[in-house]
Amino acid sequence: MRHLLAMTDLKPGEIERIFSITVDLKTKFEQGVREALLPGRVMAMLFEKKSLRTRVSFEAAMVHLGGSAMFLGAEAGFGSRESLEDFARVLSEYVDVIVVRAYRHDTVVKMANVASCSVINGLTDYAHPCQAMADLFTLRELVGRLEGHTLAFVGDGNNVARSLAVGCGKMGMRFVMATPEGYRFDGKFLARLAREVPKLELVVTGDPAEAVQGAVAVYTDVWTSMGQEAESEQRRRDFAGYQVNAALMAKAPRGAFFMHCLPAHRGEEVTDEVIDGPQSVVVRQAANRMHVQKGILAWLLGAQA
Repeated sequence: MRHLLAMTDLKPGEIERIFSITVDLKTKFEQGVREALLPGRVMAMLFEKKSLRTRVSFEAAMVHLGGSAMFLGAEAGFGSRESLEDFARVLSEYVDVIVVRAYRHDTVVKMANVASCSVINGLTDYAHPCQAMADLFTLRELVGRLEGHTLAFVGDGNNVARSLAVGCGKMGMRFVMATPEGYRFDGKFLARLAREVPKLELVVTGDPAEAVQGAVAVYTDVWTSMGQEAESEQRRRDFAGYQVNAALMAKAPRGAFFMHCLPAHRGEEVTDEVIDGPQSVVVRQAANRMHVQKGILAWLLGAQA
């Protein structure tokens, strides 16, 4: 039994296998075929945070695969009526896979440690592996082989940035990050990167213009994530020079793509001109969440496309 809690849980060959399943299922979907690889399988969803893309894409994915999805709200008592471990042990006796969107990464780790079914991280403060998988898949659709390309990330060293850094390392990409002091990867994560993806070429700079040079795509995320609202004013000041706008995109190679995991705070980390412009692939990224998560579910639950 396997879990997907962070990108470090996947080997490069496993990422390729998931992408292979995804390509097959997406091609069939576009032809009007929704292949029921997981009939009778049940997915439980536990969310502490608001969600559009993660919730709907996972629910739709499981239905398309022939299974069913149940969204458990406060009445189930997640994290309140009983210990997290007791909750996970019992729930995993009823379902085949659990998707958890939690504030603390420790929550999904504790659940995975005791659950008798697979657990998927739908987002935590530490990692967002499903987002990174969809992003890498999107890039591969756009440019083909990922190895040797550069992804530039402009903004906070958050869960998305961490997941992308690991994913780039596993797929042979260079990861360049522009972020101010105080918002960069900490020493513990850098040590983990060195262990897990020793061949990753990681460049960290305080200059966004330097970061985007040579990049196949420029990626950004909100400056203030859910749970950090008290820091929003300070973060706006600290990231004021890190907006992805037309002037910054002009410093990237011609044809470089713009990426964002959404939702976006328009006028802060990105301008309307960029996110709505011809280089933007944000809707494609969002759409690919569903397709890649089909691949993840089929892979985790042993179905063959």
